[in-house]
Amino acid sequence: MTQSRSQRKILIVDDEYNSPIVKSVERRLEEEGWKAIVVAPEGRFVTGDDFEMAALYAIEDEQPDGVLLDVRFGEHRDDRFKGLGILQKIVEHHPHIPVLMFTQYVQGPDRETAVRGTLKWDAQVDFIDKLASPEEVILRLRRLIGTTPEMVKIGDHISMDGNARVVYASIGVTGGDTGGAPTPVADIQGMKFEIFQELASTWYRSPGEVVPFSKLMRYSEGEDPRASLRVRIREIKDAIGKQLGVRFGASDLIVNIRDKGYRLVPPSLDPAPPGLE
Repeated sequence: MTQSRSQRKILIVDDEYNSPIVKSVERRLEEEGWKAIVVAPEGRFVTGDDFEMAALYAIEDEQPDGVLLDVRFGEHRDDRFKGLGILQKIVEHHPHIPVLMFTQYVQGPDRETAVRGTLKWDAQVDFIDKLASPEEVILRLRRLIGTTPEMVKIGDHISMDGNARVVYASIGVTGGDTGGAPTPVADIQGMKFEIFQELASTWYRSPGEVVPFSKLMRYSEGEDPRASLRVRIREIKDAIGKQLGVRFGASDLIVNIRDKGYRLVPPSLDPAPPGLE
């Protein structure tokens, strides 16, 4: 994969970095478009202290956007919660870096010990079970990092380039990467792009989250901003649907959640019956 200047970096600090679990997460990070940097201290007998020094050096050298850090390093008593010691050093010296703790202590008698370690610091820290799926790890990292990448892929046939301010929708193109050249949706510009970007960014960080009317109505105008927003949403759906050869109904792509707002839903490309809204 060719690295762009805006490609995010995730530092992986885990003594089991060659395990199938960690390797699957590493592959999923790279599929997401992030660069996975694995901390692997050299030496025949490597301790938790070696991982701590290597991790802190890598943070200085690579300036990652986030860290995936294991709690436990080896079987020795001193390394049982070594990851919390590494976390403390990261938070002291790099408080802006989000850290996702990879742990078996999400539940059980040792959970309080693990959680207590993070309550001492006001930092962006979260825990995830080490047996969680790679998809769940990616979702947690998205939420922790809290920003949206330049290119957001929405399902298999829609993508958004926030830098170029272009929405792409093409049959036979997976996320704008393979199968042919992505095709811009020419009609999504100005306020309509702003609305779609707000919805796509929220979906990227937290799928299923509703964007409140109040947040979207700032991109509308006229005496009735709610009605204006509704018209623009319909125009966005029609523009994307036309390019994909489908007619999006009320429960497709951008869904109105009564009295709350709208949320983005990656679409099914099964054509709707004629005249069905």
